[in-house]
Amino acid sequence: MPAWTPPTLRGYQRGWVRYDVLAGIAAGTVVIPQAMAYATIAGLPVEVGLYTCMLPMLVYAALGGSRSLSISTTSTIAVLTASALAVLPDDRSADELLRDAFTLTILVGLALLLMRLFRLGSLVEQISPATMIGVKTGVGLTVAVSQLPTLLGVSGDSEGEGFFGKLGDTLSKLDDANAVTVVVSAVAIGILYLLRRVAPQVPGPLVVVAGAILLVAMTDVEQHGLALIEQVPSGLPTPTMPMWGDIGVLMPGAAAIAIMAFMETVIVARAQRQRSEPPIDSDQELLANGVAALAGGLSQSMPPAGGFSQSAVNQRAGARTQLAGVVTAVLAVLVALFLGPVLDDLPEAILAAMVMVAVLGLVHPAEFTRLLRIDRAEFWVAVATAVIGLTAGLLLAVGVGVALTLVLVLRAVSQSQVRPVQPRVGGGWTINPETAEDTTAYDDVVLFHLDGGLFTGNAQPTQDAIFAAAIERDPRPVAVVLEAAAVGKVTTPFLDVLEGLHADLGQEGIGFVVAALPPEAAEAARRAPWFTDFETDGLVQPTVDAAIERGRRG
Repeated sequence: MPAWTPPTLRGYQRGWVRYDVLAGIAAGTVVIPQAMAYATIAGLPVEVGLYTCMLPMLVYAALGGSRSLSISTTSTIAVLTASALAVLPDDRSADELLRDAFTLTILVGLALLLMRLFRLGSLVEQISPATMIGVKTGVGLTVAVSQLPTLLGVSGDSEGEGFFGKLGDTLSKLDDANAVTVVVSAVAIGILYLLRRVAPQVPGPLVVVAGAILLVAMTDVEQHGLALIEQVPSGLPTPTMPMWGDIGVLMPGAAAIAIMAFMETVIVARAQRQRSEPPIDSDQELLANGVAALAGGLSQSMPPAGGFSQSAVNQRAGARTQLAGVVTAVLAVLVALFLGPVLDDLPEAILAAMVMVAVLGLVHPAEFTRLLRIDRAEFWVAVATAVIGLTAGLLLAVGVGVALTLVLVLRAVSQSQVRPVQPRVGGGWTINPETAEDTTAYDDVVLFHLDGGLFTGNAQPTQDAIFAAAIERDPRPVAVVLEAAAVGKVTTPFLDVLEGLHADLGQEGIGFVVAALPPEAAEAARRAPWFTDFETDGLVQPTVDAAIERGRRG
């Protein structure tokens, strides 16, 4: 195939066409109504969600590396979009607010492309799973409570009051709930859960949407208080110009959305990848997601990201390549061109029911229990992120979660990198206490294994740990031996630690010898005059045994 062939279409086989077409249609029956529902979370017209299934999906099909990922938008991205737009001044007209939303999508694309330019994919992937758990919990509960007024047929007047304010406001209006709306909502939620459990191959969103439209068309149910969505315009999106003056206000939100969009896309792509498929390249996903967002911003779309539910439908239906995504995009175009008047009969409660079922799937208390059992620090990161998301806003929660992740990473990499070395039963040396020989033959020497290279963060803790172990030994050892076979790269902090230990231990009358330094590392270390003298004195030995012998000679 030509070099410009999309990555997932290389090596395409003719027999795959049937599977891709069927999978694209199946995914479309889920992703299109779901994306329309997610647009309401962001406070945008439902057609914006529909448009997000067009150009962004086509762009990802051309550039993305996952064969079965279905990219449109997600509940997390929708609620972050709402949070980012909420910081704008209140004097924005409806048209200006829409242009701001599309400007935000463009900024998300630019942020993703900047991350690709500086190859930050692997760095962003270091964000703690606890942060993701906390953010998703905050998203799930926040979105769920925001849908309650629509599900009950009451007004929601607690904008900006957070999770608890909205919940309290809704509970105070229970007496005003519309019975017809409540019944329709309950039936829709019941059908969605039932189909998900007993017939996952049946597109639940399509079933409830079609059923509700038929109900409205054949009865006068809307006359009894069942609210319908705003009129959906027929036709395709047109290019829009950004709101240049609001870029500074929108940029922080765009950065947070870019991080979450990339994380969701990569997580889903890797979960969906088959063993026979190429590995997922984070830089490739940054490029594909970034260009998709740019195209979406110019075509009236929300920020795109990979969604798990529609991707799962895509994969279950037998998708072989991103041709399935092209089919889904074509289906979205057909819906926009010909089904706008039909969608006018869709009740708001149906979209709210789809959102409710989708977002409650983000809340998993068992994940908090698992974190508590394994790592209390990660548990508190998840709790803090979730609480901040519920009280102060999800954009702040993402920022705090990233900051806490950085703290955890710095804590992990700032630990001492040495472990005791002991004689192994049967000969040799080991760092595993279970295979070590219980002997007093080496009580006059302190032996350490260096786990890897040293840098600014872990150099001083490593030096302190070695020195403390030596001077606290009773009786005092004659030498300290540092086995450095795992050192792959010599750094300035590594050489500073060796020089510092040599000087500090020498003042205490304790020798210091380095053992098993790899030849490449030793060659690099010789560029430092101090190390050359250190080696000339015989204080760099090829084996632990030779180092012990040299240390005992003083």
